[in-house]
Amino acid sequence: MPKTKQLEDFATQVRRDILRQVHKVNSGHPGGSLGCTEFFVALFQEVLDRKDDFDMDGIDEDIFFLSNGHISPVYYSVLARSGYFPVEELNTFRLINSRLQGHPTTHEGLPGIRIASGSLGQGMSVALGAAQAKKLNNDSHLVYSLHGDGELQEGQIWEAAMYASGKKVDNLIATIDYNGKQIDGSTDDVLPLGDLKAKFEAFGWDVMEIKEGNNISAVTEGLKEAKSRTGKGKPVCILMHTVMGNGVDFMMHTHAWHGKAPNDEQLEIGLAQNPETLGDY
Repeated sequence: MPKTKQLEDFATQVRRDILRQVHKVNSGHPGGSLGCTEFFVALFQEVLDRKDDFDMDGIDEDIFFLSNGHISPVYYSVLARSGYFPVEELNTFRLINSRLQGHPTTHEGLPGIRIASGSLGQGMSVALGAAQAKKLNNDSHLVYSLHGDGELQEGQIWEAAMYASGKKVDNLIATIDYNGKQIDGSTDDVLPLGDLKAKFEAFGWDVMEIKEGNNISAVTEGLKEAKSRTGKGKPVCILMHTVMGNGVDFMMHTHAWHGKAPNDEQLEIGLAQNPETLGDY
């Protein structure tokens, strides 16, 4: 229980960071960031076998690729609070010449960032290349990727999915943020995704679900279960059911906050629902 409370407090502070980042510059994507907070906290604090010192090669450690790069606020917050760079640097989110651009990029040399992402559909292909490189190097560590459910409307995802199973890339765990929302509305209205579990299984993947994607314990246990399924001839897909805007009541269950910042009054309401736990930057 103490560990669970520690992770929950971490997640609460990350939600504060997300709100403050996007509010300061009146720009960014809070909805998906809030919905994936528990995933990032569980991954970086409990699951990833990672080194303290960051290097781009990622040899002999697990590595992670964010495909839906617009949810950078949660990524930056968790990276900073996991020791990759100073927490105070979150103050520079989306400013000119900042290392913390709206979509993560590599040329600024920000620790933790291995690819430029945000042009949707590409992250799984990159993760596959890294996973195969690990196999060639006899590196037994894993590659993780995260994708939005709306992103699955991109054809490149399914080319990569076919390749992953066809080449038995079984050191890859791809998680889908399954919140049913995208920038223009619900995924059902924009372009229905159908039965994702059946689709990934038909493409030869081992598919599991995390029903409570905003429960830190459920996410942690789900990621550990996925890890136990690797090395058995199939890539692993996690369908992680989340709520867009989770933790801020007026942002939840709607696509309206996919890419909109809160005003001053809304910020105060959101922060009141997520009390300071680890200290604001």
